[in-house]
Amino acid sequence: MTSSTTDYLETARRVIGIEAEGLVALSAGLDGAFSAAVETILKARGRVIVSGMGKSGHIARKIAATLASTGTPAQFVHPAEASHGDLGMVTREDVALVLSNSGETPELADLIAHTRRFSIPLIGVASRPDSTLLRQSDVALVLPQAAEACGTGVVPTTSTTMTLALGDALAVALMEHRQFTPEHFRAFHPGGKLGAKLSKVGDLMHLDMPLVPEDRPMSEVLLVISQKGFGVVGVTGSDGRLVGIITDGDLRRHMAGLLEHTAAEVMTRDPRTIVPGALAEAALALMNERKITCLFVVENGQPAGILHIHDLLRAGVA
Repeated sequence: MTSSTTDYLETARRVIGIEAEGLVALSAGLDGAFSAAVETILKARGRVIVSGMGKSGHIARKIAATLASTGTPAQFVHPAEASHGDLGMVTREDVALVLSNSGETPELADLIAHTRRFSIPLIGVASRPDSTLLRQSDVALVLPQAAEACGTGVVPTTSTTMTLALGDALAVALMEHRQFTPEHFRAFHPGGKLGAKLSKVGDLMHLDMPLVPEDRPMSEVLLVISQKGFGVVGVTGSDGRLVGIITDGDLRRHMAGLLEHTAAEVMTRDPRTIVPGALAEAALALMNERKITCLFVVENGQPAGILHIHDLLRAGVA
């Protein structure tokens, strides 16, 4: 390892250490104002309007996205654009969450004035309790005094990290209060790997199932297996409930005199099944555990569908 590489690593560890200290200070300094901020957002009938300028604006965009994806309707409004018409997006039903490390960002003036004029709840986040932003706010969230990690004190580093973490804390507190579940999360994340993993079995299963009554001769069973293309067939009892399954392994075990048997005589009883409301990820885990490629989907004992591992592959789960 060269000396320059060592220097880079030392710089990285110093930066992360300084920012970590800032987060510890932020956590220790949280008080009733944080709870008041959560309650203010919960009472709002509209959206959380998140705003900030410069680096704070980038953090505001992320906080708005996190809130929106976890059950709290939110939107980023650029403060400069707000002064040129976008203030119309901020209504009496909303609550404003405004970020500024100094609390004196001039571009925020019109937005702050708008919230005061129309009695829109304002949550301010800044590092100076006596700043214009926090003095005007209904709820003031004060960032602790912490050194920026740049060494010069002029590049927003620790301050933006603390603001981002504070936004995450608000989002998670709101999410837990609303008992936001993975199923809710998937509704806002239908695409990508995460959306695939949170898909439900009922979203992916086939309704046209290979099924035969238990008294059917194996000649008919083989025909159904061939027609449906799943390489498996479900066996139903007189009440329509799934009582067994016939796989290629069952066929091999009964190869001698196979056509002389009925489905009930060849099937494997009490096969592993899954319910439509289960996550696709759970279906994949069950398939891997049992080393199988198909699962019958059952609801109240009745066959509801069939899921093949290829369905999971196509959906991006596997």
